[in-house]
Amino acid sequence: MSTIAEVEKLALDLPDSQRAVLAAHLLHSLPSVLHDEDEGIAEALRRDAEFEANPDIGITLEQLDQQISARRC
Repeated sequence: MSTIAEVEKLALDLPDSQRAVLAAHLLHSLPSVLHDEDEGIAEALRRDAEFEANPDIGITLEQLDQQISARRC
């Protein structure tokens, strides 16, 4: 049986796209978060559902960059 170090080395040798797929599979294989002390996950899920229901509320990356730049001035 492979050790974690051996598996990690093999995984790190994969191309980026294959590592991303592997990471997603591994993350989805984990159990759900048991608790969320600051309710951040619940808020993220609420915002995601809100965006799915109304994609027009989203902004582009360019708009986000502009807003960030404006705040720095």
